[in-house]
Amino acid sequence: MDLQAIWFFLWGLLWAVFFMTDGFDFGIGVLYPFLGKSDTDKRLMINSIGPLWDGNEVWLITAGGVTFAAFPTVYAVMFSSMYSALMLILFALILRGVAFEFRRKVDNDTWKKIWDICIFIGGLVPAVLFGVAFANIFQGIPIDGNGVNQGNLFSLLNPYGLLGGVLFLLLFLVHGALWIAIRTEGDLNERAGLAANKLWYWLAAAAVIFLVSSKFATKLYDNYIAHPALFLVILITVLALFATKFFILKKTWLKAWFASALTIVGSTFFGVIGLYPNLFPSSLDPAFSLTAQNASSSPLTLKIMLGVVVVFIPIVIGYQIWIYTIFSSKVTEEDLSYDEAY
Repeated sequence: MDLQAIWFFLWGLLWAVFFMTDGFDFGIGVLYPFLGKSDTDKRLMINSIGPLWDGNEVWLITAGGVTFAAFPTVYAVMFSSMYSALMLILFALILRGVAFEFRRKVDNDTWKKIWDICIFIGGLVPAVLFGVAFANIFQGIPIDGNGVNQGNLFSLLNPYGLLGGVLFLLLFLVHGALWIAIRTEGDLNERAGLAANKLWYWLAAAAVIFLVSSKFATKLYDNYIAHPALFLVILITVLALFATKFFILKKTWLKAWFASALTIVGSTFFGVIGLYPNLFPSSLDPAFSLTAQNASSSPLTLKIMLGVVVVFIPIVIGYQIWIYTIFSSKVTEEDLSYDEAY
């Protein structure tokens, strides 16, 4: 396997890990006004991700950094052709972080409602727009030979792009509901489990529609047909989706969450494998597409970066496992009395 192929795989893996980790944060943000029946419920939901959400965003920075360093041309074209969508995601992420901190500063209902809305927007906008963006990449962006996008923000909101947004949103909603079920007790725990159970049916339907639509709207299946063994990725993802339902019915929330995490990773790799070697395919002319070969940095740069990744990524993973282990206990009303609580 050449360096470009290795970095293509790592690029996809980092995005998958980001969706797996920060995905449940987004889901909780969207579920926040629906499951949070009281101020205590809302604070329990926020504190269930309080020590983790900003650490989860490290993977977004890493994925963006890898795109910049390993595939600089793709980074340049992506941030120019999808500028509006990416800026909306950035503003939503900033708004979410500010809302977590500001909500507790003033004990006033109106003040809290304002920041509650911001938490909802900060979960909904990234969840949907990341799905829209990747679905459009899967089907191809109208970039010309100079890397200029001939479309606009509204052209991204095509049927297949919106379907990708719905799929990502539902993946994150189920993921988030399961996390609340893991970290809480009592009525909130029961409502979260019930929400995960109901949302699973919508997710399964969206997944089927997306898989079928991908056959007609994209060329993702070309690599699978050329190498039938790759269909194992789709099979594992489907099995993980049904395993999520199985564990939900058993009310073994942690196992259901891990199955959901595998579903998200598998869904991401379904598209990444189908794209290869394209990173940013052009819908105008295949010759204009940016690939792992024509958009990568020099071999020396890729070698140096690979050494850095081999050393530091395991450290980051180990640190995050440690943090998740420390904050694995249930969040209770007693915990909300601490000064550090949101």
